[in-house]
Amino acid sequence: MAANGYANFARSICPNRHEADQSAVISLAEEVLRPNGGFLFGSPMAKSSELRTERLLLRRWLPSDREAFAAMNADPRVMEHFPATLSREECDNAVARIEDSFERQGFGWWAVEVIDGAPFIGFIGLSAVPFQAPFTPCIETGWRLAFDHWNRGYATEGARAALTFGFDQLQLNEIVAFTVPANVRSRRVMEKLGMTHNPADDFEHPNLPEGHPLRRHVLYRRRP
Repeated sequence: MAANGYANFARSICPNRHEADQSAVISLAEEVLRPNGGFLFGSPMAKSSELRTERLLLRRWLPSDREAFAAMNADPRVMEHFPATLSREECDNAVARIEDSFERQGFGWWAVEVIDGAPFIGFIGLSAVPFQAPFTPCIETGWRLAFDHWNRGYATEGARAALTFGFDQLQLNEIVAFTVPANVRSRRVMEKLGMTHNPADDFEHPNLPEGHPLRRHVLYRRRP
């Protein structure tokens, strides 16, 4: 399944924008977390190296994940609702930055494996939204799974664990998700997670040019 939230991943793979984007993410996330949880990144409360569900392990990334990650991001079916597929170099850069976010924030896009099954099927997690919009600053949930693992309920199962972590450990009072209107699969997952959509919240993605077919996004919200 293609992940919602273009900016959090797509911007992270631009080397010349890395430092600015990471600073923006950290700053936004601290603004979100500080009023609700009363702690900064680095607090044991705000960190989790892994989350476990009935069928899935959400964990930190391993070097062995990178080949499967690159193959997933080169699949046009997975990247249908994104501007382009990604090269191996872009994917390797992205993994390095995802791991950096864990070191600095204590959470991020967890790598996902099936317990007693496939060692890597994609990612699911939480991240600060790194752009300004009427609904920011905030934390979003997102996912991207390899095509062979679609239609098994994995995205919903893993994202539900991420939401629980966000509400219980980070003490967030809201988590959002967003995607393009045509991404029916991800929208269905959002609905299964109990997230609600108000058309008044829909927005034009600021990182895509005017007239781009993927610029329009729908926003979903969830409270504890």
